[in-house]
Amino acid sequence: MDIGNLWSLQLMMFILMAAGVILVKSGAVKPENREMLTDLMLYLFLPCNIINSFRMQFAIDILEKCALVLIVSVLFQVVCYLCSRCLYKQKAQEIRRVLQYGIIVSNAGFLGLPVAGGLYGTEGMMYASIFIIPQRVLMWSAGIACFTESPDRKTVLKKVIKHPCIVAVYIGLILLFFEGTAVSVLESSIYAVPVAGAALRIAFTALDKAVSAAGACTNPAAMLLVGMILSEIRFGDIFNDKNTLTFSGLRLMIFPGIVLAGCRAAGLDPFLTGVCVLMSGMPAGATAPVLASKYGCDSSFASKCVVASTLLSMFSIPLWGMLMGG
Repeated sequence: MDIGNLWSLQLMMFILMAAGVILVKSGAVKPENREMLTDLMLYLFLPCNIINSFRMQFAIDILEKCALVLIVSVLFQVVCYLCSRCLYKQKAQEIRRVLQYGIIVSNAGFLGLPVAGGLYGTEGMMYASIFIIPQRVLMWSAGIACFTESPDRKTVLKKVIKHPCIVAVYIGLILLFFEGTAVSVLESSIYAVPVAGAALRIAFTALDKAVSAAGACTNPAAMLLVGMILSEIRFGDIFNDKNTLTFSGLRLMIFPGIVLAGCRAAGLDPFLTGVCVLMSGMPAGATAPVLASKYGCDSSFASKCVVASTLLSMFSIPLWGMLMGG
């Protein structure tokens, strides 16, 4: 890993987050506009970025690596689930539910994917997309159950299968397998039917550029979104809460440390280990305050957990990056 590139990416993230804070504080952007940016991230920018990450030459070892990443992620989510059940039993219910949800659901989708792409390139982004699949399953089952009754399996399966980021993985896998064949067929059609073949080529090129352009918006949009969240919290109140600090330490340092030890013990490829460690060390999911407010828990505390872990991740991410790159 290029450490200079790591710090450059980190500085870029700080600048864009500061821009998000300034836009909200100045009144140029209303806090409620955050939902629109969230939807753009979820339904357009992130899926396009994921699709782009699968644009590489197919090789059987890529599938083998994807399977290894998936296994690591499943085992990691089992650890997260067990910790959510065993920890915080003595806490008040309004706080306990928030902490349990934060243990299960991280911000690996919104923040982790862009960071993985920035640090490890398109290949790292592809493996990171695979890593978040088990978390999506747990998010819509055990995660929701932290606040209310767990939905039935059919509902969970439907939400996971139809999630935009998971659909993007399907499309990406199809491209990984068949893009080379499709290009060959397209080239042949140009010789067989010149006008129609040329028109198809122009259309596919335009679509390719549109997906690439939308995917390139992921990093700036994600950091602006984080900045908007930060703008709503008084920084003096964030680090006065012992619960938020211990939670942040668990999410940002203990969990990736466990994953690193497990991957090293299993002899996993260093590149895959780096991606898995990075994705396991993400801050609390931004959906925690929304669900806490909806189900009568402490939404202010949930916001503190998100903001504190996100701020501290700006230091823990480069720390892990340097460790993995060293």
